[in-house]
Amino acid sequence: MTARANALDDWIRSDFKTMNTQLEELYFAGREATANLGVSIKQKLVEDGRVLIADLLAEGNTDEGFDSGFELLGDVGLYMAACRRHDITEPSRETRSPLHEASALAMQLGASLGVIPRFASCHLETHNRAVDGRYKTFTHLDDEKLFIDFNTRGVFAFIRASEALRHCLPLGVSHPITHDLLSAAKVALDNVYDSNQRLFEQLDTDRFFYCVRPYYRPHRVGLHEYRGANAGDFAGINVIDLLLGLCRADDPYYSQLLVDKFLFMRPEDQLVLRDCMRRRSLLDDFLAVDSERRNDDWFQANLSAFLAVCEAHGKIAQQHHHQLVEKFIQRPADSGGHAQQTDLTASGPPLEVLLRSLKKLCDMRSASGDAKNVTTRYADIQQLRGYLR
Repeated sequence: MTARANALDDWIRSDFKTMNTQLEELYFAGREATANLGVSIKQKLVEDGRVLIADLLAEGNTDEGFDSGFELLGDVGLYMAACRRHDITEPSRETRSPLHEASALAMQLGASLGVIPRFASCHLETHNRAVDGRYKTFTHLDDEKLFIDFNTRGVFAFIRASEALRHCLPLGVSHPITHDLLSAAKVALDNVYDSNQRLFEQLDTDRFFYCVRPYYRPHRVGLHEYRGANAGDFAGINVIDLLLGLCRADDPYYSQLLVDKFLFMRPEDQLVLRDCMRRRSLLDDFLAVDSERRNDDWFQANLSAFLAVCEAHGKIAQQHHHQLVEKFIQRPADSGGHAQQTDLTASGPPLEVLLRSLKKLCDMRSASGDAKNVTTRYADIQQLRGYLR
């Protein structure tokens, strides 16, 4: 990174966090609207960031490599997301972002890197470089760090599971090592569940809802409004969906979900997901096994391991929907009178619309037999269960 890029990065790791924290404490004290609180702090945050980013624009394209460019985009994106959180920008009252320098740099970086021109969840999770033991956050708040810590652990566990399943493809469902790989995927998914459970037990609901969640809202970059960052914006979880066969790339609802998230992922993740969209699933491979082979030891062992992975994946989907979504978003929104707030969700739609969409995804991943308005693999999973001795 250049000296000017390092200057912005240093500011993001220090004064930027401090100013955000000061503002969050003001907001949280009375759960008040942000507009009339901390005006001088907001002005300093906007101007300090603008000057640092203007210097980078004047410097021009120095081509320091993909990773440096991606980290710089994350720094600019964190600044823009904070301005949105503090209502310095608000897409419904604007046709163009007032953060002209930041928009210009973000669009240049996003277009050249092949990603969305705003911060994505990987900037705070899988690609959040630590310095002296500290990684980047918006604030100094313990609950934000807790949220990022456990999300990052969960993402890497999902990635471990997805990589194990990808290795099954060239081996086939009858290979003895496929059993080992399915067992490894199951262990990784159990890690996700346990990590999520610890997060849900330790995270303060009000702190998350009022002080962490607002940084993930949609905002404009230039003329265009982009949805907010989502913890699910990585390939691993969808690779699992597709390779298990619980979700299908030709399903209209699910394919729209994939299209909407592609540019929120790094290019290498995009390639992995595209490849998996073209593959036949393990579920379909097991269904295609000749009936004469269903009593073979390999079929019984590998099918049992496969169904255990499906069950673990579905268990996480249920956990996410009934604990994270309901406890940390739906309940505080209802109790605080925010349910009809138009900018409540990171993905953009009203809360009621988002909840219906998330329920569909939960039903698909858990192969629910009671799903409405969405097709699941319930019948196929039950058919395979019937083959077990």
